[in-house]
Amino acid sequence: MLSSISQQTITIDGTTYGAAECRGLLRALFAERYGKDSFHACLADFLAEWFDDATTLRVHTSGSTGVPKELYVEKERMMSSARMTVRFLGLRAGDAALLCMPLPYIAGKMVVVRALVAGLNLIPVAPSGHPLAGLSESPVFAAMIPMQVFNTLQVPAERERLEGIRQLIIGGGAVDAALGAALKTFPNAVWSTYGMTETLSHVAMRRLSGPEASEWYTPFEGVGLTLGTDGVLIIHAPAVNPDRLATNDLAELGADGRFRVLGRKDNTINTGGVKVQVEQVEAALQPHLPFPFAVTSAPDPKFGERIVLLVEGVPATHPLLAPAFAALPPYWRPKQVVSVAALPKTGTGKPDRAEARRLAL
Repeated sequence: MLSSISQQTITIDGTTYGAAECRGLLRALFAERYGKDSFHACLADFLAEWFDDATTLRVHTSGSTGVPKELYVEKERMMSSARMTVRFLGLRAGDAALLCMPLPYIAGKMVVVRALVAGLNLIPVAPSGHPLAGLSESPVFAAMIPMQVFNTLQVPAERERLEGIRQLIIGGGAVDAALGAALKTFPNAVWSTYGMTETLSHVAMRRLSGPEASEWYTPFEGVGLTLGTDGVLIIHAPAVNPDRLATNDLAELGADGRFRVLGRKDNTINTGGVKVQVEQVEAALQPHLPFPFAVTSAPDPKFGERIVLLVEGVPATHPLLAPAFAALPPYWRPKQVVSVAALPKTGTGKPDRAEARRLAL
C-alpha cells in the first residue's frame, strides 16, 4: 500500500507535485509563496504526512454532541472511501475540486485524498463563510458545510458560481427546509451527505436539486444498513471500517435499500412522558421564525425535561415567538426561551448540542 502511495501525484492550482516534493520542498515553497501559516502551508503539512511511512494518520471528530476526539485511520481505507465518492459522482481526472474545509477534520482531508486517487486539480481556498468569493469560475466539484452554502446564496456573483458547480456535496450539518428549497432549482447536482468520522466521511447521499430531490439517502455500493432494537441506524461498510457502527441516528429503512434520518437519539427530549425529537420541533418552527434559533432541553422538576428555545440576537420576548409556539402541538411548545449572542457551533460549523444544553441550564 505504501508503495502505491509513493507513486501518487497531486495537482494543486494546475501544478503537479510528486511524493518526494510533498515530503520535502512543498512546505517551504508554499510558506514562501502564501505565508508560513497559510492554508496552502497547512495543505503541504498534510501531504507530507500522507506520503510518510506510516499506514495511519490522525483526524479529529467534530464534537457536535460531546468532547472532540482524536482517531487514527488507515490511509488505505481513506482511499477506498475516496474511490466510492468519485465513482458515485462520476468525477474524472483533471476536474477542478475546491478544497475549502478545515484540514484537521476528515471532511477536509478526504477532499485531498479524492484529488490524489482520481487525479483531480485541487483548488485550495482558506475555509471561510464565502469560499467562492475569490474564484473567477466554478469548480467541477466542491464540498461545503451548510453555513458556507447559505452565505454564498446571499451574494449574486457567488450564487452564480455556486450554481455552476457540476457536483456540489454538503455535509457537516443538517440542510434545513429553507436551504433545501433554495437549492432545489439548481441546474446541476447538489447532494446532502451522510456519514461520520468513523466512516471516513460519507457513505450515502441524497439529492437536493432537480426532480430527483428526496429525503431518502442512497448508500454507496458495498454499504450495508440495519436498524438496532432502539431504532438507530447501523452501518456496515467494510471497505472503510471493519466494525459495524451504531450511528446514534434514528432512521427508517426503505424497501429499495435507501434510508431517511428521523433525528438523533440523543436529541430526543422526554418531557412529561412524551418523547419529542429536537429536529422535528426545529423544522416546524423554521417557517415562523426569521432569526437563528436552536431547540434544546433542561432538567425540570415537574416534566423531567423541559423544551428550551435558544434565540440568537433577539430578546426572549420577541413578538413572533407566541404565534410560532401556537402553531406547534402542545407537547412541542418550548417552556423557556433563552437569548444568546450567538448559537454555539463546533469547529466544523455544526450545532454544538452539548453547549446548547449547558446554555439552557
